[in-house]
Amino acid sequence: MELAWFKSSHSGNEGTACVEIAWHRSSHSGNEGANCVEVAETPGVVHVRDSKDKNGPQLTFEPAAWQAFVQFAATTEA
Repeated sequence: MELAWFKSSHSGNEGTACVEIAWHRSSHSGNEGANCVEVAETPGVVHVRDSKDKNGPQLTFEPAAWQAFVQFAATTEA
């Protein structure tokens, strides 16, 4: 899995007080990237976004809620 690192817009130009986040796409997404989400985990929050709209809205979840969703999705047929 390849991680894409992004520097926070709140970081200074000198590189001080930087926060970086790594987004990754599900291995189940396929090569075309259709119907994909990307996920970035940080301490205390899981960020989720549409892989086709990287600058669009993001959802945030508590890690326990995200884990419960992932477990449910893994055991549910489409």
